[in-house]
Order: sequence, then C-alpha cells, then structure tokens
Amino acid sequence: MPDRDIFKKAAVENRIILTFDFDFGEIVALSHESPVSVFLFRVRNTTKSFVIKRLEQVLRLFPQTRPAIVVIEDSRHRIRTLPI
Repeated sequence: MPDRDIFKKAAVENRIILTFDFDFGEIVALSHESPVSVFLFRVRNTTKSFVIKRLEQVLRLFPQTRPAIVVIEDSRHRIRTLPI
C-alpha cells in the first residue's frame, strides 16, 4: 500500500501507525487532513522483543487524547503533539 493510503486508512479507522519509515512523520506533519499518531522507531536493536518492550514503555506515557508524532529511540523518546 502506498504511504498516503496507509495514512488515510489509519485516519478513517482511528489507528496509530507504527513504523521504521521516516516518511510517515513527514506526511503527518505536513498534512492538513485529520491527523493520526505515528510512532517512529529509531532503534539499533530491531528485534521484535526489544521493539515491543520499548513500545509498551512509551504507551504508558502516551497522551492518547491528542494525535502526535512519537520518536522512539533505544533509551529515550520524544512526543510532539499535533498539529505541529
């Protein structure tokens, strides 16, 4: 599926996009459509267990009431609420 179609589907279905692809953050930041949250992984350890562990840690702190771009790194994360 093209990136824009994934973004549109996530908006319609009120979903969060989990990705290692930097394009999604840019699409969300520049979009004038209904924003969705994007969790962008910038981790060295891409094993499934590590990625799930980091996702669980960040989800505990994530303000689910506002769409955001969340950059998840090995030992830290950044949350930028939308619109930027």
